[in-house]
Amino acid sequence: MLSRTLSQSTERNINANVSSGSRLVSIDALRGFVMVIMLIDHIRETFYLHLQVSDPVDVYTTSPALFYTRFASAICAPVFIWLTGLSAYLYAQRHTKNETAAFLLKRGLFLIFLELTVVVFLWAGKYPPNIFYLQVIWCIGFCMISLAGLIYLPRKVILMIGIAIVAGHNLLDGFKLDESSPFYVIWAILYQREVLDFGGIVARTSYPFLPWVGVIALGYVSGLWFSNASTPENRQKTLLKFGLIGMLSFILIRGINVYGDFAWINTGEFSTTLMSFLALTKYPPSFMFSLSMLSLGILFLYFFDKNDQSKFTKIMSHFGAAPMFYYIFHLAFLRILYLIGITIYGPNEGKYLSFPSVGYIWLSFVLFTVILYFPTKWFADFKKRNRHIAWLKYF
Repeated sequence: MLSRTLSQSTERNINANVSSGSRLVSIDALRGFVMVIMLIDHIRETFYLHLQVSDPVDVYTTSPALFYTRFASAICAPVFIWLTGLSAYLYAQRHTKNETAAFLLKRGLFLIFLELTVVVFLWAGKYPPNIFYLQVIWCIGFCMISLAGLIYLPRKVILMIGIAIVAGHNLLDGFKLDESSPFYVIWAILYQREVLDFGGIVARTSYPFLPWVGVIALGYVSGLWFSNASTPENRQKTLLKFGLIGMLSFILIRGINVYGDFAWINTGEFSTTLMSFLALTKYPPSFMFSLSMLSLGILFLYFFDKNDQSKFTKIMSHFGAAPMFYYIFHLAFLRILYLIGITIYGPNEGKYLSFPSVGYIWLSFVLFTVILYFPTKWFADFKKRNRHIAWLKYF
């Protein structure tokens, strides 16, 4: 009887903490931080296309400057999808399971539609494109749809499913299907990165989404850390503990070099050996990739939660309060800049207009971040003032 009373009291505390609907600055700040860091890679994808990088990155053909520029943004997708799950948990504390599932389903379908229309157009510069690249927004949409079903399971079961997928899916790496299999298309969408031809409509499954379902599931169960059952001090201790344990586990497992990603190589030279150690597979995300990036993200969340009144945290939270607006706006911004540039100067690297060096990517990143901050903050404030407008929740 006492156990049941304590359990009910704890549940009421959890619900009370998030029932007000107020946004948590640290979560918005981490979301905004990874959205801003994402800009680095998208500048590279726009203005440095003459030098492509493989996945995982080939350390023998890629310069350290380009390698670490690519590596800097590796944290973005896993942390954003993890935060999507965490935010879904907090949303679920203010709504019934059916309402939460309906929101996740509608939001997921909306994101898939957005990927196939607006996002594809902004990347390709025309519609329809030669190839429909099914990327991160598409993936998040399917993850949210999957989570809409998972939330009906007990929290411990969701946790076990998340761990099993994130840590165990590399056991499937050797399993391949070809076009003769009736499950080829389904498996390509779930796990096997392929180019698919649907009667002249060509699509590239850039983000097979099965491993990411594990990430969003882990994010969902992590939402309990932000309940009233834990004080801010205890929450920060939990974040620091899991972040450090995760990073140490990554170093140990990666060092053993037997599971979780392609083996790294001791080249006999420190720089390329370190690059090989850090050259992790993102498409789909390997166990080593997810473990390292999620652990790093949790440490960043600890920093933002501990410093939730700092100027830097507040600036990042403005980006994180309007993530979809920022995503669409920055893609349009980069596309317009590229079209203006190539119209004025023409291509200088084959068919591309490209920066002369990696340094220009970083200079542009600083400048563009400042420029993009102001419209994003305006929209975030607009959302805050107009919470009664339902469609704003999707941006």
